[in-house]
Amino acid sequence: MNRIRRAFSLGIPLGLVAITAIAAALPLGAQAQNRELTVASSATYAPFAFENKDKQIVGFDIDIINAIAKQQGLKIKVVNTPFTGIFGALNNGDVDLVISGVTINEKRKQSYDFTPPYFAARQLIALPKNSKVASLKDLAGKKIAVVSASTADDIASREFGKTSPDIRRFESTPLIISELAGGGVDAAMGDNGVIAYRVAQNPELKTLDDKSFPEEGFGIVVKKGDKALLDKLTAGLAAIRADGSYATIYKKWFNKDPNVR
Repeated sequence: MNRIRRAFSLGIPLGLVAITAIAAALPLGAQAQNRELTVASSATYAPFAFENKDKQIVGFDIDIINAIAKQQGLKIKVVNTPFTGIFGALNNGDVDLVISGVTINEKRKQSYDFTPPYFAARQLIALPKNSKVASLKDLAGKKIAVVSASTADDIASREFGKTSPDIRRFESTPLIISELAGGGVDAAMGDNGVIAYRVAQNPELKTLDDKSFPEEGFGIVVKKGDKALLDKLTAGLAAIRADGSYATIYKKWFNKDPNVR
């Protein structure tokens, strides 16, 4: 009331004062509810996220986040962000959330919050057709291409040493496959869905599934402590699983039943 009397004495329209007062009384999450959320995704990661011939970002991840947004009434805008800069963009507030085949692990959970997994994954090794390599350990002394800061980078670093000159780091999966196909490295390693997709397009390559690789899960990422947004994303993911939307999207991109329910 004091705020309204003071505004009246200063000649400020009462309607504007009332709107401002209501907004100030709302929780921060409620104020931001109708704001357009910026979603980071690296569009070099087919079939999860990639640019089509019209330069639109499409893929499994994109369909999933769009379905969640629709279910929860969220406005979103997807921005193509290189994977090497995706966490920096979230840290800086340039984006509100990330969906880009991000593996949930203990190290990342110390800095970020994740939804439950929306995709079950494992690491996969790509090799030339004539390679005799039969396991990750057989790659000792050989050149390995990985996407920088990825799970494959973490695994290779633990196995062969983070500063090993044999670990070649690149910005995207197409680059590591291109380097392998061109003979610049002896192997490339990454998430099974995208490695299998890329190798299927190159008859000179094959894949190796090392059974020592652990099961992984991809999650949608938000800033640590952003509970309001995390709760909405988690609820939306649960809802699209329950109503069959998730299964429809999964079959569209992988031509089989979902591996996460």
